Amino acid sequence: MYNYNNYPCNNCRNAPWYNPEMYPYFYALGRPDYTWGYPVRNTDYTGMEIKDYGPNPFAINIDEASKQNNNFRTALWTGDHMQLTLMSLAPGEDIGMEIHPNVDQFIRIEEGQGTVRMGKDKNADEYVVNVDDDYAFIVPANTWHNVVNTGSTPMKLYSVYAPPRHPHGTIQRTKAAANAAE
Repeated sequence: MYNYNNYPCNNCRNAPWYNPEMYPYFYALGRPDYTWGYPVRNTDYTGMEIKDYGPNPFAINIDEASKQNNNFRTALWTGDHMQLTLMSLAPGEDIGMEIHPNVDQFIRIEEGQGTVRMGKDKNADEYVVNVDDDYAFIVPANTWHNVVNTGSTPMKLYSVYAPPRHPHGTIQRTKAAANAAE
């Protein structure tokens, strides 16, 4: 009466149906054996020695390098016209109200939160903004400025000075050491 022999063999009887939308990507993409000549990017960051590499050509994962740095200030690259420094501010610490008469500065927060104050006088109340991860701000030359870590974890940031502000190879482990060097 009923024909239960719809399958060519018993092994296929309970096999799932093929669903082409179940795996929308080819299963071998990204595997080293099946890259078909395309370069495979190494995504594992193993760290790099934090030192001044200038003025030679240089490339680095700046996010990871910033997070790796535990010094108050470390010059990562110093050239004739520009300098890149990494900074780490402990909770409650600030860089100190300062002014650079002939230096423009770009600062990016990689990790942490804080408050930025800038202005034409030492009170620096003209521009006050709260910042956190991935914020960037520009400090024009001859502008008083300060960055304060208001979070509970160290603030990791990097700063680009044009022209360079600190000597080649600068490593200042603490704010006190930085103030003594100024």
